Amino acid sequence: MVAIIPVAGAGTKLRPHTYTQPKSLIPIAGKPLIGYIIDQLLDAGVEKFVFVIGYLGDKIREYIDESFPHIKKHYVIQQMREGLGHAVWLTKDVIKPKEKVIIILGDTIMDVDLKKIIKSSQSVIGVKKVEDPRLFGVAEFGNDNIITRLSEKPRIPMSNMAMVGLYMVKNFGKLYQAIDYNISNNIRTHNEFFLTDGLQKMIEEGETIIAEKIDHWYDCGQKNILLKTNKIMLQRLKNNYSNHEGLNNTIVIEPVHIGKNTIIRNSIIGPNVTIGDNAVVEYTILRDCIIGNFTRLQDVVLDNSLIGSDSEIYGSTQSLSIGDNTELDLR
Repeated sequence: MVAIIPVAGAGTKLRPHTYTQPKSLIPIAGKPLIGYIIDQLLDAGVEKFVFVIGYLGDKIREYIDESFPHIKKHYVIQQMREGLGHAVWLTKDVIKPKEKVIIILGDTIMDVDLKKIIKSSQSVIGVKKVEDPRLFGVAEFGNDNIITRLSEKPRIPMSNMAMVGLYMVKNFGKLYQAIDYNISNNIRTHNEFFLTDGLQKMIEEGETIIAEKIDHWYDCGQKNILLKTNKIMLQRLKNNYSNHEGLNNTIVIEPVHIGKNTIIRNSIIGPNVTIGDNAVVEYTILRDCIIGNFTRLQDVVLDNSLIGSDSEIYGSTQSLSIGDNTELDLR
């Protein structure tokens, strides 16, 4: 089994954070998003990984090489962002045609039994009911869960079942041929080569694809969903503030994660707070926040905030979304 993880996107909805850091590396409960995805795939028995990188790809590669040095992996560069289908098409030189592949987007966390999906005798797409399917790729299927049609961001959706960024394809060669046909004939949707269109061509050619309903899916491309996901992941951990020696006259309300070499004085931290490594927090109250590495906070009250690394904030009560390498004085 081969996993394809596309992480070449620019993450425009999370700017300014993604000007300097890929969204797949934003920390959730002390671990980058992509770290959860890789761990989940390893637990399911995946043996080979292909990462499609592009924007800030050197940072993604550095994290993966350092954190997962022993996995079998390849990096494929998508220089021009022409869609998810194009990203998968680029992996053709490192995946054999008859290999089974599982594709998971690098900014998505979901509760799903990947072992069950991998063992399926049919290709599988993960789906979930959404309020506005016009924002997603949409799957149509009946009571037998066999998908009859896929469409990408349709103006008039015929279904409210969105694809959640999880695809298992029994035969990579068939998927490659379908995408290659679309690229060779310049068949685009919204000016991109979508994976949705390649899968739809496979269906038209007789491939059976099953819809697998996913109960919990967190598309971490927006600040509010990132913070919600951080809260959920923290709640699954206990006593996750390992740096007790760095706490001085501070109240910690679990769940929280406090990184290595972080110093916190005269503050109230939590609940639902992740603080990175080597941060300094003084006379501060934090709740429902993600704070980056090497960040300094003093005399502030922050709620529902996402603060990047190497930032400094002094003085006021705000709800902020501050990118990396920022200095903000609110005194």
